[in-house]
Amino acid sequence: MLVVGFAAGPLEANCYLLAPATGGECVIVDPGEDALVPLEAALAEHGLTPIAMLATHGHPDHVASAAEAGARYGIPLHLHEADRPLLAEDAGEWKDGIVPLVQGPLRLAGLEITVAATPGHTAGSVAFGLTSGEGGRIVLTGDSLFAGSIGRSSGDGDELVKSLGAKVMTLPDDTVVLPGHGPATTIGQERAGNPFLAGTGA
Repeated sequence: MLVVGFAAGPLEANCYLLAPATGGECVIVDPGEDALVPLEAALAEHGLTPIAMLATHGHPDHVASAAEAGARYGIPLHLHEADRPLLAEDAGEWKDGIVPLVQGPLRLAGLEITVAATPGHTAGSVAFGLTSGEGGRIVLTGDSLFAGSIGRSSGDGDELVKSLGAKVMTLPDDTVVLPGHGPATTIGQERAGNPFLAGTGA
């Protein structure tokens, strides 16, 4: 499996391309602010054709380039319905190109992608999980889980910690965590050393 990531925009949000291999179809995850130029460069470098976009949540630093990318490539954005109101000022008429995320696996670009609701950072935050053909596991956590930290809560801070404990920290220790900002980590590293998860049973 091919995973290409880069940080974009003033908040350096991570955008990812997921594909079975180079030279085929791919999925874009979190096309945020100022992501279009590096996105086009990455697609060209790896010979990839995007067929869909996924959003871990609806904040602008993660979806601000979605409308332009969607129009350019003719592809939809999959976003949890609870975060649609966050796009009211940014999406305009392109909101018709938004597909509500559903629980259960998505089959896109030759990949099977699990969707787990992880409310807390936003009401519609989700985590995307994949297993490579070689047996490796990854989870894209958006702004819910970072290396050594967790995201800001939009409401009750306990909700975010509960979501992580129930939906993310149950994954095997060798699962690679690709967060919305900052470096990658693993579930094992966060289980052992993330102070915000202490006492959750993770």
